[in-house]
Amino acid sequence: MDPAELADASRVRARATVLHADADSFFAAVEQRDKPSLRGKPVLVGGTGPRGVVSTASYEARQAGARSAMPMSRARRLAPAAAVLHPRFEAYAAYSRRIMAALATLSELVEPISIDEAFVDLEAGPHAADPGGAAAAVRARIREETGLAVSIGIGRTKLVAKLASDAAKPDGLLVVEPADEDDFLLPLPARAVPGIGPATQAALERLDVRTVADLRRQPLDVLTMTIGESAGTNLFRLARGIDLRTVGPSGERKSVGAERTFAEDIFGRETIAAAVDAVADEALRRLTAHGGGARTVVAKVRFADFTTVTRSVTLPQPSAEPAELRAAAQQAALAAGISDSVRLLGVSFHNLSSHAQLTLPWDDAPVAEVTALAEPVQNAGPARPRLLDEHVARPGLDVEHPQLGRGWVVHVRGREATVRFETVDSPPARSRVLDLDADPLVVVHPLAAERLAPDT
Repeated sequence: MDPAELADASRVRARATVLHADADSFFAAVEQRDKPSLRGKPVLVGGTGPRGVVSTASYEARQAGARSAMPMSRARRLAPAAAVLHPRFEAYAAYSRRIMAALATLSELVEPISIDEAFVDLEAGPHAADPGGAAAAVRARIREETGLAVSIGIGRTKLVAKLASDAAKPDGLLVVEPADEDDFLLPLPARAVPGIGPATQAALERLDVRTVADLRRQPLDVLTMTIGESAGTNLFRLARGIDLRTVGPSGERKSVGAERTFAEDIFGRETIAAAVDAVADEALRRLTAHGGGARTVVAKVRFADFTTVTRSVTLPQPSAEPAELRAAAQQAALAAGISDSVRLLGVSFHNLSSHAQLTLPWDDAPVAEVTALAEPVQNAGPARPRLLDEHVARPGLDVEHPQLGRGWVVHVRGREATVRFETVDSPPARSRVLDLDADPLVVVHPLAAERLAPDT
């Protein structure tokens, strides 16, 4: 090693105390957990229309070739027996909070990377001397509390911990001790290293680089000339197991939002404006679950030719008022241009704040503006029940019948709904077809959102 490389290597910790936890096939696993009839069956979660994309495929669906980020139409052809469900983010968030709370018992330094994975610095907790034992205990705790499997990898660096958790899947634990790093890293495909996407991989293959061992053999100047100064230097270090990134809390969430890809392009200002409202309402539900308000509203419009335009509107102060945020979304979408055929619409809220300007009606008195801490909608008093119909129905949606109890929507055609009345606590149920005029169904919050609440 040259002096600079030696200096970098000396800054890597001596013990394997960086932990990476990743919930296995998270969205699909939650659906199988909450829906007993889907356990052990192939499940695809994502956009359910012809242009939908797979967000998560269960391991049973993966065995048929389905994968995340694959067009849903292709995944359905590969796994025709799979249940195709629309995401239920409220349920996933509830399970995620319980998983993150369990990881927080290991250390005060937990860095969530996404809803289903996080890094933990065991040096900042009481378990640095026995990381494997601590990881095994927290995996057991998560399974007991949530019924979900979490794979864990442990190493000296974020790089090794993340690659170890990937290698441990499904439902495994792998500790890579410093003395074993080369045996673990060198045989891996080069594309496993963070920062190597399709373009970089193609450039490296021209150098005959296919494994981490091949990457390590490349001189620094060759890598920097091939893929650039910054990327080349980074890969030169990572190939040697040198990763100086520290584990630290990621801070407050920066945005929430929703997108919808339409089965057929939509056009006409009134039609598009109505679709913007529908997407904004989905984003508002996620903002309500997050708590607080937003100051900036961003609209994303993708046209039929795949051109994508984003525009934003910034309010004078953070707001949690649905009408104000919905109007800002319309203004931003109008600025993006909605005169042509539209393929996709997105609405997202940024510059989030726990305090927001709320507009509160006081009977027949004039509307008064007050500054308040925004609360989830379930704490704001009784809400009018939302009845299931063909406009709000999505496969997987939670519903309730006054006599038959809770269940989930398989599909809705016209005024007929196919439903399975089962919950996490019940045996698998068969599908039942109901006439929504004779047997109305109420859309309800996922049971997990109630049972896995922070104070339970």
